[in-house]
Amino acid sequence: MKPKGTVLLSRREVAALLGLDECINAVEQAFKAHAEGRALPPGVLGVHARDGGFHIKAAGLELARPYFAAKVNGNFFQNKERFGMPNIQGVLLLCDAENGYPLALMDSIEITILRTGAATAVAAKYLARPDSKVATICGCGNQGRVSLRALTKVRKLETAYLFDTDHSQAERLADEMSGELQIEVKAVRDLAAAVGKSDICVTCTPSKKYFLNKSDIPSGMFIAAVGADNEEKQEIDPRLMATSKVIADSLAQCAAIGDLHHAIALGLMTEADVHAELGEVIAGQKPGREAAEEIIIFDSTGTALQDVAAAAIVFEQAESVGIRLNFAD
Repeated sequence: MKPKGTVLLSRREVAALLGLDECINAVEQAFKAHAEGRALPPGVLGVHARDGGFHIKAAGLELARPYFAAKVNGNFFQNKERFGMPNIQGVLLLCDAENGYPLALMDSIEITILRTGAATAVAAKYLARPDSKVATICGCGNQGRVSLRALTKVRKLETAYLFDTDHSQAERLADEMSGELQIEVKAVRDLAAAVGKSDICVTCTPSKKYFLNKSDIPSGMFIAAVGADNEEKQEIDPRLMATSKVIADSLAQCAAIGDLHHAIALGLMTEADVHAELGEVIAGQKPGREAAEEIIIFDSTGTALQDVAAAAIVFEQAESVGIRLNFAD
């Protein structure tokens, strides 16, 4: 098929074209495709910069057509305070993986937020106890908001506790989400107490020192460790990693930049100790939760497989509604 041109999409346009429900389904299928060998293997490159850094993630998927995506994100966690700008921002290039043609260039913020929340929901669907009713969210920015919203798509939550080093931010999000989700949502100062009453915990912070301690975790908990996406970030006690069932989004990537990285560096784990990649569980190649009392950690470093799946939805929706094509030959 002769290319029609390259679509250029702003953050607002991406947000209008990508819904959470369809993103969850697409991310689930992307992980499964990877496990079944129907994907180009994901790659990642990190570059440190003053006060932040960049990461470049790339992968390909065979969907309605073969797609390749490369995303460049800047992570500067002082941006909001210092400049009134998003802490995470960047662009994503989506290409036809059959001939290399650039199909779309789009803002990456909404894709990153939604596909990350979608991965948490997919992991909870397969790894959290079916009767899970209480969740704690650590980190009350955009990712915390979407994580809680996504969890309610796969588990019937009744209560959510929100924790943030900026307690006022947790309070604002609690007010917003209790109205939206019609469940009890409370901002808390005592993280350990909240976690002790929870079935699910999501950590989505830029922390460089772990704060989720082994001694605080009740049996049967599912933890989605989302924040660590470079070798300096850390949220989970390495001793907790070593004594839990660990599921990786990408084993090689988690060993290099996830919370798994820190447990390996301390000699507490090796890659062989990781139970499975999430795609293997979805595809039925390895079991997920095998007992109610298991503590399961999903080490979620974020893969370009998720980006491709989400970007393909955006591009196909853009075509279907007739968004003008730019840079046409």
